[in-house]
Amino acid sequence: MQTKELTYQHHYTPLTRLELVEKLRSALTDERFQHVLRVEQTAVDLAERYGVDPERASVAGLVHDYAKQRSDKEFIETIHKYHLDPNLLNYGNAIWHGVVGWILVKNELGINDIEILKAVEYHTVGHETMTKLEQIVYMADYIEPHRNFPGVEQARKLTNEDLALAVAYQTKQTLVYLVDNNRPVFPQTVVTYNSWVPKSGLD
Repeated sequence: MQTKELTYQHHYTPLTRLELVEKLRSALTDERFQHVLRVEQTAVDLAERYGVDPERASVAGLVHDYAKQRSDKEFIETIHKYHLDPNLLNYGNAIWHGVVGWILVKNELGINDIEILKAVEYHTVGHETMTKLEQIVYMADYIEPHRNFPGVEQARKLTNEDLALAVAYQTKQTLVYLVDNNRPVFPQTVVTYNSWVPKSGLD
């Protein structure tokens, strides 16, 4: 994948891209940091394909996992502090790093762009009416080049052909995985499934 290092112009973040990258490098393990760089590049490519601002996609792709390695204690404190849905306490990092983590992105990185924050919030659980940017980050996280699981090639193919259909595909695959492995299903994931899958025409 060709690296596209954008020069930020639109003030979605008070930081330059390099400064933002360094913030992420210090917040994440190297493995997770390399993942967010790949997601950024995938998101930028998809943004160019689907008519979304590549700079916005770059920022969202970089910060989507900013909170991934925070402690459970910090997430629980944030849920209480901001009076978020108490049902969140029944879940863990896989849900929290997006659904709660956007607050840390806003407060600590100074990112106030609502589309970017929503893309972070929904990148694992989806939403019934995702914007193009939200769809792009949702899919970029799922299909970045180092992902290797059954169905990923089909997900990549669909993402390049029909973004909405790809969202439906990922959502269905995720729900099937959770059910097959007796894992708890976050309510928003069910809402996303009901909104995207039945009307998609997927087999």
